Amino acid sequence: MTTSTAAGPVRVRVCAVLVHDGRLCLIRRQRSAGLQHSLPGGLAEDEDGEDPIDALRRELLEELGLDLAVLPAPPVLRFVQDQETERPGQTELFRRRHLVYVAHPPDHLAAAVAAVEQDDPDRAPVVWLLVADAAALHLYPDVAAVLDQAVRPDTAQAGGPVLLPAMTGASYQWR
Repeated sequence: MTTSTAAGPVRVRVCAVLVHDGRLCLIRRQRSAGLQHSLPGGLAEDEDGEDPIDALRRELLEELGLDLAVLPAPPVLRFVQDQETERPGQTELFRRRHLVYVAHPPDHLAAAVAAVEQDDPDRAPVVWLLVADAAALHLYPDVAAVLDQAVRPDTAQAGGPVLLPAMTGASYQWR
C-alpha cells in the first residue's frame, strides 16, 4: 500500500508489538553501525492493494510462523509513525508510514514463535526481551517512548491510533 505526497510515494509498513508475560518479541539485526531491534512486520503489497491487517497476518506468518487468525483477540492498531530519513549509501530519502499493532499471544502461541526470522536469508534471531529493556534499545520503528502504553491491555485508545512524532534524520539514525 502506498500513499503519495509532493515528494513522492510513501510505502506502508505494518508491524506488531507482540507482548507475552512482560516480554516483547523483537528481531535482532546486526548492522554495520551496531545492533538494531525491529518489530516484526513488513510492507503491505502495493500491487494487490493489500489490507493492512492482511499484510500483518502474512508478514507474521512468514517471519515468525505466527498465525494471527488463532489469537484469542485480534491485533489492535495503536500507533502510526511516519519516517523520512536518509539511509547509508542512498541519496533519496527513505520514506515509510508505520502502522503499529499490538497483540498479546497466549502461552502456547508465544512458545511456538520461530527462534530465527524465517523469511530472511540472514536468519536473524528472534528474541523476547523485558519491555523495560527493549525500551532502552535502538528500535525500528522508533517506538521506545510508547512501549509502556503499548504493552498494557487496559490502555486501548478510544478514537483510534495515536500519531507518533515522525522519524527524521534529526531524530533517528539508521544502523
